[in-house]
Amino acid sequence: MFADQTFSPYIILLCLVCLIFILLYARRIVQTPQEVDEILIGNGQTIGKREEQDDYFSTVISEGHTLAVVADGISGLANGRMASTLAVTTFVREFMKLDRFIKLHDFFSRAAHQSNQEILKSLSGASGGTTLACAAISHNYLHWGAVGDSIIALYRNGHLVNVNEKHTLGSLLEEQYLSGQITKQQAMENPQRKRLINYLGFEGFKSMEIGEPLSLKKGDKIVLCTDGVYNSLTELELCEILEKPMLPIEAAEEIINRIDGKGLKHQDNATIIILEKSW
Repeated sequence: MFADQTFSPYIILLCLVCLIFILLYARRIVQTPQEVDEILIGNGQTIGKREEQDDYFSTVISEGHTLAVVADGISGLANGRMASTLAVTTFVREFMKLDRFIKLHDFFSRAAHQSNQEILKSLSGASGGTTLACAAISHNYLHWGAVGDSIIALYRNGHLVNVNEKHTLGSLLEEQYLSGQITKQQAMENPQRKRLINYLGFEGFKSMEIGEPLSLKKGDKIVLCTDGVYNSLTELELCEILEKPMLPIEAAEEIINRIDGKGLKHQDNATIIILEKSW
């Protein structure tokens, strides 16, 4: 004979609470990777009319963060290709060391100084250098850092807005004009307006520009590109392509095809990365 067994209401309630916690935890595990998958990535590149490709780029995903980085080796200096490759490789290496809760501001600063030191070491006194634009998307925010004249821009609601400043003599001259130090003519007609005043591989490098995180919305597109892109296509031409309902890889390819199709005599290397927040 077995004794009658009755389950206490408290035991039943406890079992239900435990079951709810288990289901919630399982749901969290399933959903976490999906956020990464919903950052769509596309890229494109052309050598233009140059004999060598001095641009270098990479995109990686690690510990819930998405990284995109593009560098433009300075064509007027020797070792531009080496400098851009080394800079991007260094940023990716440092990024892969991060855990899920790392402070990205510290990452940008550390990777920039590490890149500059390694480039200078490799140059051993020779000339060389590179621009670099880096974007990291984490928890609905865009974190970014840049040095030189490669661009990070945000496309939203039909408008393309540059996020970073160009570290060129032209930008400095414009600041001097606005402050009344020089005339508009002096600012606009300086023949060295495009000369870089800050880049990686520069003995006088102090820091890269690091911006405040930007909150992202569904449908936002983050564009990183070298000057071979924005010197060849107007903002209107870029917006015409970015507004089309296509994947980032298709948009990037169309932008590069548009550049090649112009057949500009002195077309520079051109590289573009497009990140789209689809969730």
